[in-house]
Amino acid sequence: MSKISNAFKNGKAFIAFLTAGDPSLEKTEEFVLEMVKAGADLIEIGIPFSDPIAEGEVIQRANLRALSTGTTMDKVFDTVKRIRQKTQVPLVFLTYLNPVFTYGYDHFFRECSEHGVDGVIIPDIPFEEKGELMPFSDKYNVDIISLIAPTSEERISKIASASKGFVYCVSSKGVTGVRNEIKTDLQSIVSSVRSATKVPVAVGFGISTPQQASEIVKYADGIIVGSAIVKIIEQNGNNAAAPLYDYVLNMKKYII
Repeated sequence: MSKISNAFKNGKAFIAFLTAGDPSLEKTEEFVLEMVKAGADLIEIGIPFSDPIAEGEVIQRANLRALSTGTTMDKVFDTVKRIRQKTQVPLVFLTYLNPVFTYGYDHFFRECSEHGVDGVIIPDIPFEEKGELMPFSDKYNVDIISLIAPTSEERISKIASASKGFVYCVSSKGVTGVRNEIKTDLQSIVSSVRSATKVPVAVGFGISTPQQASEIVKYADGIIVGSAIVKIIEQNGNNAAAPLYDYVLNMKKYII
């Protein structure tokens, strides 16, 4: 069984996203550990990329800041290695296909396995084309996390039935970013996913407030928060550890 399941074993999961190398890899390590201490059940680490097509302005800026400090794939793996010496919280990479292709599929998934990365999210590879990665993810026992969007419609059952780790249910059309209101009929989408798989379902894109979180976990197994966390880092820079801790601690109170 995937280690990712550990994130959901004690109830609803809080999944926290941040971009590796923003503002530095040393701070990424510190921020990850601080959020785990505050109660984060799984950490999603974004590998910075120059063309992150699924991301809104907040995470785009984080990617550019991280790249400007010389963050590379190898350096991110080194950071994960240090994190793994201090916590066994499930870790998932978010990356795009181009960096993985450039690094080499076998090399990438082998490094994930050796450094303790439990899963990978690749937003720009369609479900129908992820077969080219499966021999490598299966070989090294690294889950490729499936994304299901409001536009998936008749493909929901097909995608869900082949899912591993957890299903990433995208709350809204468009790119990532804080949203004041989520109008998608998420409950119906989650219900469709549940009819096709027993893998946990977590909802992301736009979630930032306790009210949103408490509503979504009535029917989902967890929530994913990205832009709100990255914005805290953007606003506080090297001093973001304390506000990140407070934010995660507060959000966890509403995820029951």
